[in-house]
Amino acid sequence: MESEEFKSMRDKALQQLMSGQSLTGKDGVFAPLLKQFLESALEGEMSAHLGDHERSQGNKRNGKGTKTLKTSDGMVTISTPQDRQSNFEPQIVKKRETVLADNLAPKIIGLYGLGMSFRDISQHIKEMYDVEISHDTLSEITDRVIPMVKEWQNRPLEAVYPIVWLDAMHYKVRDGGKVVSRAVYNILALNVEGRKDLIGMYISESEGANFWLSVLTDIKSRGVKDILIACTDNLTGFSEAILSVFPQAEVQSCIIHQIRNSLKYVASKDQKAFMKDLKLVYQAANKSQAEDALLKLEEIWGKKYPVVIRSWNNNWDKLSTYFQYDEYVRKLIYTTNAVEGFHRQVRKVTKTKGAFPNDMALLKLIYLTVENISKKWTQPLQNWGLTVQQLSIKFGDRMKTDL
Repeated sequence: MESEEFKSMRDKALQQLMSGQSLTGKDGVFAPLLKQFLESALEGEMSAHLGDHERSQGNKRNGKGTKTLKTSDGMVTISTPQDRQSNFEPQIVKKRETVLADNLAPKIIGLYGLGMSFRDISQHIKEMYDVEISHDTLSEITDRVIPMVKEWQNRPLEAVYPIVWLDAMHYKVRDGGKVVSRAVYNILALNVEGRKDLIGMYISESEGANFWLSVLTDIKSRGVKDILIACTDNLTGFSEAILSVFPQAEVQSCIIHQIRNSLKYVASKDQKAFMKDLKLVYQAANKSQAEDALLKLEEIWGKKYPVVIRSWNNNWDKLSTYFQYDEYVRKLIYTTNAVEGFHRQVRKVTKTKGAFPNDMALLKLIYLTVENISKKWTQPLQNWGLTVQQLSIKFGDRMKTDL
C-alpha cells in the first residue's frame, strides 16, 4: 500500500509538474531527494578517502560545512564533510564548485559545437538559468568530448569505399607560446550504399604526401581493404602515396585545382582566351577528343606558356580518369568539390575562432561540427543507383553490392 508520505509527494509532484514549476528547485518536491543523494555520495567519498589515509597519516573527519549549489532548476544547499588535513578532494561536487553543471553539460557541449566561445556560452547560461559557470568548468565539460574524439578516430571502417575525396584544411594553433599552422587531413567517403561518411580526420604541422601516407595506412589498419576511386588535389607525391597503400585504386586529380594553378602562370590579358581553349579539353565528350584538344592547346599556347602545358601533359593520366564514366559519375569525381563543400560547412562554425589554444581544442570543435553535419547524411546521393551500375561494370567483384 502507498504510504501517506508517498501520496503527499506524488500529489505535490503532479501539481508542480502541471503548473510548470521546477521539481528540483528550492521548493520542488524532489529537492530533498537531490540533497540527500549528494550528501550521501559525499559521505561515501569521504569514507573511501579516510580509508586510504586515516591510518597512515592520522587524518580524521573534522565536522561539516555547507555549500549552496546552483542548478538549472534552482538552488540546493547541502552539507559537505571535511577532514582535519583538508586533503579530501570530492568528485561528485568538487571543491570550489558552486554550480552543479552536469545537468547542463549536454547544452554546453551543444553550444560549443555551434562555435560559441566560452564567454558567449557563460553569458547564455546566465541569461537562461541565472547560473554562472566559470571558464574552468566549461573547459572541463567540453573536455569530456576528448574520449569520444579518440574513439571516433579509431573506429572500425567498412572494407570497401567506392569513392573517397582527400583534402586538408588549415588552422592556427598556439604551441609553446607561439602561433603555428596546423593541417587537418580529412577523408570524406561514399560507402557502397552511396552515403557520405568522414572516415578519417588527422592533424599535422603541414600538408605533405608523407603524412598522407600515414593517414592512408591508418584507415587500412582500421579495416579498409579497397578504394575504387580516390579524388585528390594536385599535391606532389599524393598519387604515389595512395597507390602504395591501395595499389588498385584509380586516382583522379582535381581539375579545378589544376585550372587554378595553370592560371597563376597565364598573363591576365590572355586568361579569357586561354580558358576558352582549355574548356575544350576538360569539357570534351570523351578522352580521345580531350587529347586532341590538348594537342591544339599546346600548338596555340605552348611556346608562350610551356610550364602550363607541360603540367597538363605530365599529369594527364591522373587528370583524365573521369572520362571513363558518364556525366553523373564525372561530376562526382572530376573535382574535390564534395570535400571542399564539407570544409565550407566546418568553417562556418570555426571562422569566429582566432588561434586555437591547442591541437585537441581544434579537433574537439571539428568533431562536434562533423557530428552535426553528418545528421543530414542519411540518404544515398542522387542517381546513386545508376552510379552503382557503372561502378559494378567497371570494377566487378571489387564493388561489393547486392545487385
